[in-house]
Amino acid sequence: MSRILLKAFLGLLMRVLYRPTVEGMERIPGSGPVILAGNHVTFIDSLFLALVVKRQVFFIGKDEYVTGKGLKGRLMAWFFGASGMIPVDRDGGHGGVAALMTGRRVLDEGKIFAIYPEGTRSPDGRLYRGRTGIARLALMTGAPVVPFAMVGTDKVQPSGKGLPRIAPVTVRFGEQLDFSRYEGMDRDRYVLRAVTDEVMSHVMRLSGQEYVDVYATKARASKAA
Repeated sequence: MSRILLKAFLGLLMRVLYRPTVEGMERIPGSGPVILAGNHVTFIDSLFLALVVKRQVFFIGKDEYVTGKGLKGRLMAWFFGASGMIPVDRDGGHGGVAALMTGRRVLDEGKIFAIYPEGTRSPDGRLYRGRTGIARLALMTGAPVVPFAMVGTDKVQPSGKGLPRIAPVTVRFGEQLDFSRYEGMDRDRYVLRAVTDEVMSHVMRLSGQEYVDVYATKARASKAA
């Protein structure tokens, strides 16, 4: 019920203010497990994704978003829970494993799991090297991967800015990617890298971003140094 209310209210608000263009929605299966893999340019990406996709989309987020105290903390916990976020302690030593197992559980239940292979938001609007968790998840579960691109959300909520702005947004979905030919090879690092790079190649074509073959976390650290 929370999700229905949230999607009805925010969905209407989004359509009135942003009038997002959605391309390729028919490429998302109407049932069964699906991995949505895309670029990540701003905090608001997940909200737009959850609002435009007809089926419920689950994704991981920092547990600090839902552990706040008081009225504000409870409202944030309700909001993120209703929008499909599953809290995970990603800062711990086993954060990556926890995120992977969470995604596997969602997919084993026949649901949609969204992931940003870059692992973090782009520090400068370019598309960075994908981490192989996306490949491991696809090969472990056999779920098809639908690449997607968020275009324009960085103008809605530029880095370091507070309130969202009004700007055109396009959410673009690509053709389903089937990696069943690699079944049983989810521990082969060369296969994992090849699958990840193939996914990122599709995301790059959908988004039109410049590709940088380094990890976003490394680029962010270099920028801060």
